Amino acid sequence: MEQQLEKVLSDIATQQDTVGVLLANRQGLCLGVKGNINPNVSGVGTAISEQVAKLEPTNNVPAIVCLYSGTKRCVIQKDGEITGIIYKQATTATAVTSVGN
Repeated sequence: MEQQLEKVLSDIATQQDTVGVLLANRQGLCLGVKGNINPNVSGVGTAISEQVAKLEPTNNVPAIVCLYSGTKRCVIQKDGEITGIIYKQATTATAVTSVGN
């Protein structure tokens, strides 16, 4: 399992504009991290994904949360027992679009 986890982290970390990626278990404990992301956000990210899932409890599709702050985006998604937290560098077009909405 550890090799699969490392492969997933590496695959996500090499995506365009990705600054850091973290995977957490259902208790919010950090399972692995790559890049520039604080492992301590694992609990907060897991809690956010749990609360968002309550908005549509009968929906079988995992919810995706996207938070914007300055020049960064934080994307959070829970899939089964694992929550993924990805920090991305916001492009100029993304930052302008999000401010206009």
